[in-house]
Amino acid sequence: MTTAVVILNWNGRTLLEKFLPSVVSLSPEANVYVADNASTDGSVDVVKQKFPEVKIIQNRENGGYARGYNEALKDLEEEILILLNSDAEVTPGWLRPILEIFENENNVAAVQPKILDYNRKNYFEYAGAAGGYLDKYGYAFCRGRIFETLEEDHGQYNNVANIFWASGACFAIKNQVFKKAGGFDEDFFAHQEEIDLCWRLNNLGYRIKFAGNSSIYHVGGATLSNINPRKTYFNFRNNLYLLLKNLPSSQLIPILLMRMVLDGLAAFRFLAQGKFSHFFAIFRAHLSFYSHFSAIRNKRKNIAHKKEYFRINSIVSSYFIAGKRKFTDLKN
Repeated sequence: MTTAVVILNWNGRTLLEKFLPSVVSLSPEANVYVADNASTDGSVDVVKQKFPEVKIIQNRENGGYARGYNEALKDLEEEILILLNSDAEVTPGWLRPILEIFENENNVAAVQPKILDYNRKNYFEYAGAAGGYLDKYGYAFCRGRIFETLEEDHGQYNNVANIFWASGACFAIKNQVFKKAGGFDEDFFAHQEEIDLCWRLNNLGYRIKFAGNSSIYHVGGATLSNINPRKTYFNFRNNLYLLLKNLPSSQLIPILLMRMVLDGLAAFRFLAQGKFSHFFAIFRAHLSFYSHFSAIRNKRKNIAHKKEYFRINSIVSSYFIAGKRKFTDLKN
């Protein structure tokens, strides 16, 4: 299978210098690309000078993760596209298990490897861990990560498993399926656009897989830190976009109403902690959601709705009330 590893970059010169060598040396099965989102820090020159074997795609503007990748991938012809964050270190043999899944299972659209923490290499990393799921109210969680609790890796997820969504930190997808599904929704700009795409893939009848015998190490927060209120804004707004676009019609109104309540509780939790910028980020996220409600709702007509999409009823109550901190503690 012809394969492309595509790294989206925006003013990430230092990250490219640090992590691109591992990608180049440990990805012999793939063509390596850097897709640059109109950087101004000399990133492109560094790649040209230090990594002549890497192909460069230059986007005209910084359209975030969603538009950046849509632009970068539209003319690529490789059968498998692997979207890799610029702050990720790959490991020997990381590509082979991913490609074997695609070769052996025709109905698989996307695959994610094990994502471990670059700074604590025996722990899972927040952005994807060992594969993602949603609860009934649209909250994302992972095998190996629920909210802020990260599990230590003891090999407990070293299997091939069906998951609901694959992480954008390392997202492998069939080229023809990516284009058939319409790529990423550019209204998301950044954060959760991969979950939206995976939901659409699930609704189209494809499977998403986790490859437990493939690993990468991810810094996380290198572009936008977890403590940045802008990330809070995107996560809350885009999660509402996700639900409005993809929920079955029978569940849409009751779940959105419940989310109003739950998001309000989250906002006041930030307020009680003195995190005022995050409180206002949730407020702004809801204002943006309401102002774009009609435009996002209009996209529903292009979605084939799937009735049962969630693994558990509420990860919020499981985590904060029942005290379940590990994926293995949850009931199907």
